Amino acid sequence: MKVLLTKDVKDLGKAGEVHEVKDGYGKNFLIGKGLALHATQEILARHAAQEKKRKAEEAQEIAELKELALKLDKLEIIIKKKLGQNKHLFGAVTKDEIAHALLEQHKIEIDKKHIVSKENIKTVGEHDIDFKLGHGLHATLHVDVIGE
Repeated sequence: MKVLLTKDVKDLGKAGEVHEVKDGYGKNFLIGKGLALHATQEILARHAAQEKKRKAEEAQEIAELKELALKLDKLEIIIKKKLGQNKHLFGAVTKDEIAHALLEQHKIEIDKKHIVSKENIKTVGEHDIDFKLGHGLHATLHVDVIGE
């Protein structure tokens, strides 16, 4: 019997693969536990259509992320922070502050989880912040920290 795996099955294969298995194993275990579907022509055609749609959506998402990465590479944001007596910042510039400044100054909304900081920004001046956008795409944003 041929089955289309709906979930990863140890020692058999990954979700989306078609395998030939013994009837009892296929019906009683794989299909019975919801790990696979009987691989009829209709189910295989539906799976192929879903896979095609998923790939098209992924391609669209990658194109949008590339466009965002190009925008971020060209942008600069300014963050104003209070300074102490020795001209050092009170605390560090946080990922929340960077995301908020980017939204406020350039109308670009980015989740703070995408911001990758090698070290905390604790000094006044120019800094480059890296963004991990997903699908292996990265961007760098120029941040200018000024004291109030």
